[in-house]
Amino acid sequence: MNPTPRAPEPVTATAPAPVIAMGWMHTARFLTTAPQLHFLPPLDVPEIAFVGRSNAGKSTCINTLTQQKQLAFASKKPGRTQHINLFALGKQNVTDAVLTDLPGYGYAAVPKQDKIRWQQVMANYLVSRENLTGIVLLCDPRLGLTELDEILLDVIRPRVEAGLKFLVLLTKSDKLTRVEANKALSIVRLQAGGGEVKLFSALKKQGVDEVAQLLWQWAHPTQPAPKVKAAASTEPPAEDSAPDAAP
Repeated sequence: MNPTPRAPEPVTATAPAPVIAMGWMHTARFLTTAPQLHFLPPLDVPEIAFVGRSNAGKSTCINTLTQQKQLAFASKKPGRTQHINLFALGKQNVTDAVLTDLPGYGYAAVPKQDKIRWQQVMANYLVSRENLTGIVLLCDPRLGLTELDEILLDVIRPRVEAGLKFLVLLTKSDKLTRVEANKALSIVRLQAGGGEVKLFSALKKQGVDEVAQLLWQWAHPTQPAPKVKAAASTEPPAEDSAPDAAP
């Protein structure tokens, strides 16, 4: 007599949280693109928007988090990509969240009328998109939050106060010394108006697991966060001087 086959053991929360979150991020796939807000499909799943100045590293950040080299398109002419791009997340092609890649802003070579139009489109999106759950603002810490970033903060402040999740990512942090990084964190935390602030480096993979876990939690608020087994830290010690790295 053949023994009764054993049911496969379920994947439980004993798996390390970064593995679950990064695996979820890796499911990202192109959903749609829209030149204007009214072309976006109505969705009933959590939506997380990535915003930031041109050259802040937004496309690189999205591609690093999703472990895909060309998911988010980085234009060779900054500021020229003027579409809202949506990427679906979820295993087995079942969408349980969406990432939104908003066009970069602030690039000087873009005609003034285009800048004004896109500021209006972005403001309308950030204020009126019903299923918007969280916003990730990318900032080059060597420049800090600019006037345009401050305008964006003013636009989203009412929704953040009403519960919208908000994260500022200080990109290209590998270019900072430890002292510079700590100073940048302190300054932006004062400016973020209640949002979280984290260091991020695509080159050094700093903050990647942590951000993936946070986005997973934003998209699954009713599910318990995956537990993490206690383990020794594998992060290298911070360096006292900035490494020589490519932009």
